[in-house]
Parts: sequence; structure tokens; C-alpha cells
Amino acid sequence: MEHILYLDGNSTNISWVIQTNETVTSQTRKHTENHKNKTTKIQSKYVALHVALFWGIGTFIIKNEDVIKIKLDEKIMYEQLKLKIMTDDDFIKNKIKFIQMFIKQRKLKVEFEIINLENNLATKELE
Repeated sequence: MEHILYLDGNSTNISWVIQTNETVTSQTRKHTENHKNKTTKIQSKYVALHVALFWGIGTFIIKNEDVIKIKLDEKIMYEQLKLKIMTDDDFIKNKIKFIQMFIKQRKLKVEFEIINLENNLATKELE
């Protein structure tokens, strides 16, 4: 099955939208206390991606070997995830490691795409 995943985050919340065929599922969560008001915008978006993948699998929306098109509105995230550009941020390194491990374990076929902020459906969930 093919899914489109949008994600966003700020200092207090994370959100994601998963589109599958005609179904759209959106979720918003407050950061846990150890992340709330302590993460950068980019770090928060990595938390959103990590949680969205985990939640999508846990709710059986995303299944092993599915195709996921991940829409990113941050060029740096695209470069880090798709082009494997390194970062000095240990928090982000850790999130990337878990995201990649999860993708590999579930044999997901992932494509990354850069989008404009105004096209990010998850941003609307944060407002």
C-alpha cells in the first residue's frame, strides 16, 4: 500500500497527517515534558516523524513493506535523510538512527520530497 506522510512540530506540539487512498488520518500530540520547550523546530519535526511512523505501524495504517512518501518542508531534513548529510546535533543523529532502523526493520520503501510550507497538511494541525 502507498501512503503520503506530512509532519510538523514546534516547541510544544507535534503533528502528522497520513494519506492512504481516500483516507486521511491526522494526529496532534503535546511534547513530553523532556522535549517541551526544549527542542528546536527541526528537532521537533524529527520527533514528529519518529512518532508518526511508530504510530502508523501501531495502528495498522502502515504495514511492513508499504511505500511511504514523506513530505518535508525543511531542506536540511531532506538533505540529512535523503542525501545522508551529517549533522553535529546529537539529538537529531539519534532520531535519524531510530527512523532508519525502523524503516529497515519494517522493510518500508521510503521516498523523501521537499514541499513548500503552505502545502504541509500537518502544519494546519498545529494551528
